[in-house]
Amino acid sequence: MENKIYKLKELINESNNIVFFGGAGVSTESGIPDFRSKDGLYHQKYKYPPEEILSHTFFMNNTDEFYKFYKEKMNSLKYEPNITHKKLVTLEKTGKLKVVITQNIDGLHQKAGSKNVCELHGSILRNYCMKCHKFYDAEYVFNSSGIPKCSCGGIIKPDVVLYEEQLDDETLEKSILEIQNADMLIIAGTSLTVYPASGLINYFRGRNLVLINKDTTPYDNRANLVINESLGKIFEKI
Repeated sequence: MENKIYKLKELINESNNIVFFGGAGVSTESGIPDFRSKDGLYHQKYKYPPEEILSHTFFMNNTDEFYKFYKEKMNSLKYEPNITHKKLVTLEKTGKLKVVITQNIDGLHQKAGSKNVCELHGSILRNYCMKCHKFYDAEYVFNSSGIPKCSCGGIIKPDVVLYEEQLDDETLEKSILEIQNADMLIIAGTSLTVYPASGLINYFRGRNLVLINKDTTPYDNRANLVINESLGKIFEKI
């Protein structure tokens, strides 16, 4: 393991345009549960499957049930950034790390101090009235009783990408451009099985591809360096 951490440091030192692409594994060490691990949300028992609850159709047709689940399971306001979030901020300050691309919706990268973050799946921190588009923060939504409503009477919807919804075009295009221009891509805490996010790896043309994840991914054979370990154990040493 020490050899791999040394190699990672070497690759970072020789790179000047690094992109970090992270998934749920970045936030689990802050205490936020992921979806697909054996202890994740998909393996817990609910009245409806979580992937059904977190769909556009379910939100529109069963808004009350959606918000019961959302408020109980998706509220990350009480969590704090971990060592990985913090080390990425340090790396950004050196000028080497150009952007963090994340599949997470918890806002912890910004809370840690990252300036340039592409949130592929949106954020719980932004919420909008479906009628008049007025903005509401996460505290308003999570502290509301029942379905959060706007002052105009409209239903408030979190700015998160639900199943059946498209990723934001502008965010996706920026992410693709950043990956195309990178000389190093660090992919961490993601199984790379969820499309279209997993397809972003195909836009990388740089020299150094690093995959850090507890489990293997379908793209391990493409990488210059694969580390199967928790992110915290790696990032505390770089």
